[in-house]
Amino acid sequence: MTDFVFWMAASLVAGGVFGSFFEWALHRWVMHRPIKGFTYPFRAHALVHHRVFRADHTYHLTEEKDKWTIPMAWWNGPVIVGVCSLPFVGLAGLTGRWGLAVGGPLACAVYYAAYEYLHWCMHLPRRRHIERSGLFFRLNGHHLLHHRYMHKNFNVVLPLADLVLGTLLRRSKIAFAQPVGPAVPNLQPLTCRRV
Repeated sequence: MTDFVFWMAASLVAGGVFGSFFEWALHRWVMHRPIKGFTYPFRAHALVHHRVFRADHTYHLTEEKDKWTIPMAWWNGPVIVGVCSLPFVGLAGLTGRWGLAVGGPLACAVYYAAYEYLHWCMHLPRRRHIERSGLFFRLNGHHLLHHRYMHKNFNVVLPLADLVLGTLLRRSKIAFAQPVGPAVPNLQPLTCRRV
């Protein structure tokens, strides 16, 4: 294995892990808190997306006009992937391990694409093949709990950062009127039936 391929493969793995923490930080500190002079992410996510999509039957799209609030704006992808890639490109420049500058940004781009696609499927279910997988089932429940408890479960793709940083919630502590469907787990307290 060449040096380039080794560092590219290593940064692909590292990029997936980094992506979880980057997603968590962006979601918690930028999308759920207004920042002086830069309130767009907070308004678009916390005020609009969470108002339209709650943890009840409205977790799934109810009005076609609200479909645009599921994905991020088109320009967010290049900006987020670019910012997420900076540590890998910078490290590659410092060390001369140019595989880092390929694998890391590639991992960031794949992570962002996975975020957008999974998030789309969660709020607009269509019985797609991925929606029948056990992994999607668990991630969907994880995200549904975020819509119930906005200070928990900030990850959509890989809940590693939620686990490590103490924001992981596996089920609700109180009963709530959650949505139902083949890809939606029962998240009620263990002592309750589905509401």
